Amino acid sequence: MRAHLARVDAVLVQAVIAAALSFAHLHDVASAAGQDGWKAWAYPVSVDLLLVAAWRRLRSGDAKAAGWCWFLIALAASLGANVATAGLLDLDHVPTWLRILVAGWPAVAFLGGTLLVHSSPTTHD
Repeated sequence: MRAHLARVDAVLVQAVIAAALSFAHLHDVASAAGQDGWKAWAYPVSVDLLLVAAWRRLRSGDAKAAGWCWFLIALAASLGANVATAGLLDLDHVPTWLRILVAGWPAVAFLGGTLLVHSSPTTHD
């Protein structure tokens, strides 16, 4: 029993570290793309909340296509920020296309979250 608890604790520690790093990378990209102050901190929250909403939809067993669609969109945003901050992107000279993506993200996240949380689950008669 103790070995199982130690393994769970190690997994939780790893998950917290990974989440913090990903959160920071999303913040750094948003900040570099012109989002100042609290707005740069809101981006990682919106990406992570969309991931959670999509994951919940996938776990519910209803409308899995919608769940996968929004999960992959949020994962691409998260993974993209992680890769971009690995030295592949000059954060002092962010390209226009990335500024556009960052500026458009709130609308995408709002649409995805709304559709995932407020759409009616399919009924199985």
